[in-house]
Amino acid sequence: MAEIIRPSTVLPALRTPFHVLTSDGVDLIGEVASPLGQSKGAILTLHPLPTAGGMMDSHVYKKAANRLPAMAGISVVRFNTRGTSSEAGTSSGAFDNGGAEGLDVQAMINYCFDVLALENLWIVGWSFGTDLALRHAKDPRHQGLILLSPPLRTTTNEELFYWNSDPRPITAIVPEHDDYLKPDAARERFAIVPKLRIIPVDDAKHLWVGEPSVHRVLSEINTIVTGDTSPLPLEY
Repeated sequence: MAEIIRPSTVLPALRTPFHVLTSDGVDLIGEVASPLGQSKGAILTLHPLPTAGGMMDSHVYKKAANRLPAMAGISVVRFNTRGTSSEAGTSSGAFDNGGAEGLDVQAMINYCFDVLALENLWIVGWSFGTDLALRHAKDPRHQGLILLSPPLRTTTNEELFYWNSDPRPITAIVPEHDDYLKPDAARERFAIVPKLRIIPVDDAKHLWVGEPSVHRVLSEINTIVTGDTSPLPLEY
């Protein structure tokens, strides 16, 4: 009998903790949640600002790991950037406001391809993580960027302009009531990257609190990664 998906729902997946060493010797901790059956794609998640409580367990990402492997056949790779703690542990190193974290991003992309051998990998950033994606996720092997609540806090116009020379798609999912960059402001800031697609989400806020917001975000991710345009089921 099907059960309604709730905030605490944890669906079947193969969950494997890992350690990844960066080129400057930082030990990153994380977990990959893989489908028990056929994989249709994968996401590497870059979490919100750690100095404001962001980590690999930030709720949208934890729910993605709890649901997407079973519901969409998507592998979800989560990790703590340098100096960040979660229930899984603390990555070594120190917070660098998005600078040295570029080495974390590259180490994790290498891990996804060279060790996990993932296919159809997309980079998903949320808040601080969107700046990491735009500034540092330029490895040619991934499929493109998905940006949740982009504040454009540290990304320069020059760094944005780079993406005009890169053919891969970028989608920004922007809450109507975002604390930093609402949809109209996002359209203005991102105008220098005409290919970037903005999806405004009514009634949502920066932190995507509430099941309707989470469901919308995970459904959009599923559509981008797998091509399935149907919203995710509300039951499993």
